Amino acid sequence: MTDTTIPLPLVALGSEPDPGPEPAADSPYQQYVYAYPHQKSYRLLEERPLLSELWAKERLDALSLYVHVPFCEMRCGFCNLFTRTGAPEEVTGAFLSTLERQARVTREALEAKGEPVRFALAAFGGGTPTYLTAGELSRLADVCEDVMGADLRAVPWSVETSPATATADRLAVLRERGATRLSIGVQSFLDEEARAAVRPQKRAEVEEALGRLKEAAFPILNIDLIYGIDGQTDESFRVSLDAALAWEPEEVYLYPLYVRPLTGLMARHDRDGRRWDEQRLRLYRFGRDHLLAAGYRQTSMRVFQRIGTAAVEGAGEAGIAEYNQQAGMVGLGVGARSFTTDLHYTTDYAVAVPEVRRIIDEYIATPTEEFRRAQWAYRMDGGERRRMHVLQRLLDVEGLSVGGYRELFGTEPEADFAAEFALLAERGWAWLVDGAVLRLTSEGMAHADAVGPLFFSDRVRATMAGYQDR
Repeated sequence: MTDTTIPLPLVALGSEPDPGPEPAADSPYQQYVYAYPHQKSYRLLEERPLLSELWAKERLDALSLYVHVPFCEMRCGFCNLFTRTGAPEEVTGAFLSTLERQARVTREALEAKGEPVRFALAAFGGGTPTYLTAGELSRLADVCEDVMGADLRAVPWSVETSPATATADRLAVLRERGATRLSIGVQSFLDEEARAAVRPQKRAEVEEALGRLKEAAFPILNIDLIYGIDGQTDESFRVSLDAALAWEPEEVYLYPLYVRPLTGLMARHDRDGRRWDEQRLRLYRFGRDHLLAAGYRQTSMRVFQRIGTAAVEGAGEAGIAEYNQQAGMVGLGVGARSFTTDLHYTTDYAVAVPEVRRIIDEYIATPTEEFRRAQWAYRMDGGERRRMHVLQRLLDVEGLSVGGYRELFGTEPEADFAAEFALLAERGWAWLVDGAVLRLTSEGMAHADAVGPLFFSDRVRATMAGYQDR
């Protein structure tokens, strides 16, 4: 393949093209693409296929297990995740009982093919999984191991936590059960910035939680930070970056602040869009350069990994924070998504508090037999699988292998995505390395949240537009 067949400059690695002028009309912050398509594209199926039929077509020897725990002690002002705050013990207990019922029929569906079932990755997300008590976390691990058959002590296993819930007893359970990565949402070490993000936490509480995490000695500690908070400057962002680096985390995630419908910050959102975009881009570049200078390598727009960390570098081809989205992720819990080749499926989804509570209550009351069938779903076809593959690869620093794409799909990426690639070239956001790998430039990576939506299909755009926020 040459630069005459794809409208991108053919250059050597290490000599990126000039990114050119920044587009005036488009915001760089359009959509965080961590899975494709977005859950707003899913619809309730009229004919609901059996899970045993869906999984009969898949490889079962390298699955990913994802458990969604839809509970938090508080709801941050920027949060639009599927989560309920302040759930009492009777609700969390009933949730775990239902999840066990769901796990049993899911395992039966996987075993119906008659082949060995093996999980190669696991993750507890949410919500905040450590909202569960130590005893409840043990019970959840038991379900994953004894019912689903996942060997949590033998695979990369990631858990999300928060300063308030990273207690010694919970961390002891996770360490004993084999968790390899703990990700803590700090967002800012400055109390005034935390308040501006409607996240009522104190730095002392954050530092105490980090101390407990370091003492527990998980192989990988990740710290999440956010940029774009009201009043945040380069200097205040540096304070948070340096405070995070003082704990020597194996990973740091830098997230741009988004203000989405039905979130706490939406009601007070009065920013000038262009000025806010400029602030976020400036802070992103500052944070990126600061972490690179501190000995971290960038693997995507958000992810920075400490160089020379064996646990990170040996965590698997996609990293333990990434899940198999082409086909092979098995989700448990209300709000969890599962991915097979032909169908992505989940439960109902919402953000508003009354709707979230309703859906959790309905999940708890779901008859066991209903878990044998997919309910809310998005049907995948060859075109959507191509788009998903391009998004997965292009938004990662390693880039999209032209030969790998050709081997998977039998077509050329420059033919399938000529318009999208032309736009990337026009904006200086991508480059073709040695005619073999399409990679984002440094500015392309900075604009990853605008690059991703370029590859959404018309069908996905239409279904997302038809979703009623609730």
